[in-house]
Amino acid sequence: MQVGGDHYRSMAIQPIEYILANRIEFAEGAVIKYVSRWRDKGGVEDLKKARHVLDMLIESEENVKAPPTSLGD
Repeated sequence: MQVGGDHYRSMAIQPIEYILANRIEFAEGAVIKYVSRWRDKGGVEDLKKARHVLDMLIESEENVKAPPTSLGD
């Protein structure tokens, strides 16, 4: 049962069902949510939200995978 607006009702699979079934983590799930609903709810603002979350995820991953810097350089 959906609580609130109609922005997910026309979808064959609601984003939360997909996210939970695939054990998708928070940031990726947020992107899926925003991209899934942008036409029916927030318009371009939802696409900007998805881009913002993606940018944060990319930055986080780059920081995790960046080689340590040498203190002697």
